[in-house]
Amino acid sequence: MVIEHVNGKKKGSVMLYALSTCQWCNKTKELLRELGVEFDYQYVDLIDGKEQDEALSAMEKFNPKGSFPTLVIDNRRCIVGFREGEIREAFA
Repeated sequence: MVIEHVNGKKKGSVMLYALSTCQWCNKTKELLRELGVEFDYQYVDLIDGKEQDEALSAMEKFNPKGSFPTLVIDNRRCIVGFREGEIREAFA
């Protein structure tokens, strides 16, 4: 599974499921960088077959609608969509 890593301050386990063509996904990624948070991300549209199925399955455990962006924090909290205030609060 192709997962990209961005270095920053460790604020728990942070995973962003995104689409490479989604402006809200890119805004979420840039906000995480601005906040200096260490995170992993995956562009689900750039992977194929079984790997894509695995990524969607992992994401849908937290966001059954399967919409993007999906931000998963510590495998407990999920923020769906670009919710700037909620994201800032999560990492304050």
